[in-house]
Amino acid sequence: MNQTIIDLQNKGLIERQAEIKQLTSGTTDGQVYEVLENGVPSCILKYDHPADIGVVEQFLKKYEDIELLPDVYYVDPEKKFFLYEYFEGTTHVNRGIKADWMKFLVEGLFNHYEKYDSQTSWGRLGGTPRQNWVEFNRISLAYAYENVGDLLPHEDYLRMIESAERLAEYERQTDKYLLHGDTGVHNFVFHQNQLVGVIDPDPMAGPVIYDFTYAFCSSPDDLDMEALLESFALLKNVEMDTSRLVEEVVFQLYMRISICKKVHPHDLEEYLKAWEYWKQKLKEYENGFY
Repeated sequence: MNQTIIDLQNKGLIERQAEIKQLTSGTTDGQVYEVLENGVPSCILKYDHPADIGVVEQFLKKYEDIELLPDVYYVDPEKKFFLYEYFEGTTHVNRGIKADWMKFLVEGLFNHYEKYDSQTSWGRLGGTPRQNWVEFNRISLAYAYENVGDLLPHEDYLRMIESAERLAEYERQTDKYLLHGDTGVHNFVFHQNQLVGVIDPDPMAGPVIYDFTYAFCSSPDDLDMEALLESFALLKNVEMDTSRLVEEVVFQLYMRISICKKVHPHDLEEYLKAWEYWKQKLKEYENGFY
């Protein structure tokens, strides 16, 4: 660690008087440090597995012109650590209305996503390759079901199996994009009730709708049809009718409840209310009420 700091100082990337403060919050597996110059955070130093740093570097370089993503200042040749831009603000809290930050997210990130190599496997970059998006969804659902347990009726799980198969019918129409892969409020930096940064990518090859619904379902507030349609109307690289969009949201919401039960149990009550709301919406579209 000390040698790393000395090397970065010798390269002129951080000041000689810089202080290093370890950050203990967050969901990242790596070690994260704040670099302070004159007591003010100037950048972030992160240690991680070389393979993980490699795919994050690939993602951030691909989208280096996107202001919501941090600039990369330096990557260790052995991929043991990298230095990147610090965003002033906080994650999770003081985020304002969902429709507002979803607007920033759609226009500032999702609409700039680019199609990925068609020969590349679906799923997490550097992770277990998936033959197609259907396989990714099926495996994700199986993991989620194990964690949800008896929190939701078994009938709901059976309905999600049907959704996975129904969504599979659209697979041939689904383009593969290079995605952030972890677009949740825990990775959104807010300052003065405005989204200013998106951090800690877990890059993957998949459809844009995945990052969109992941973001929408990542907090239990404002999980309603109005906020969804207002946000989706801004999305330029996805086309689908509202019934499919609702099904995508309900499927993603099941995944979110699984995560919530394990990591954010304090949000469960609100998510369970949202679950009943969206199940009803799905039923209405299935019965042709719209």
